[in-house]
Amino acid sequence: MLRVMLIDEDEERRALLGGALIENGYEIVSEISGTQNLYEAVKDAHPDVIIIGTDSPSRDSLEDICLLSRDAPRPIVMFTHDGDGKKIREAIRSGVSAYVVDGLKGDRIRPLVDVAIARFEAHQALVSELEAMQGKLADRKIVERAKGILMQKKNCSEEEAYRILRKTAMDKNMKLVEVAGQLIEMANLLT
Repeated sequence: MLRVMLIDEDEERRALLGGALIENGYEIVSEISGTQNLYEAVKDAHPDVIIIGTDSPSRDSLEDICLLSRDAPRPIVMFTHDGDGKKIREAIRSGVSAYVVDGLKGDRIRPLVDVAIARFEAHQALVSELEAMQGKLADRKIVERAKGILMQKKNCSEEEAYRILRKTAMDKNMKLVEVAGQLIEMANLLT
């Protein structure tokens, strides 16, 4: 059972959304009227999904969503009456997984939440892949810099410098990038 945080300043719409969520088998763990202190509310409730009902997303609410998406990302579904293209792009950029205009019908809730979760998971996978690639690139730059130092100090080829780094890493049971980092630190101390 998915745990849902429901956010809507309009009590009538919040009750309608809440009823549709319960009918579709979701557990509502928190209901709040706005996105102020959203991070703390999410931290306390631990929802799997956040559902927001609003006439039109405000700049402040989009900023709150952006901060949440950066620090404690969750799939977010926004039901609204505002079909303005600029608002849609801003909402998606801030971390909204599904932006639904005039689509608040009970039978549409489950598919919309499923789409939001799928989009969120795909986005998170891309973010993780990007972070891993950036880490590999940073490690490679460190190794390249260490090879350059060895080539200069030992007057050796790039291949020989790499062999020295690799052998040292194996002998010390360390990662290649760790040995390269230590070599760079030592070289900086000596200059």
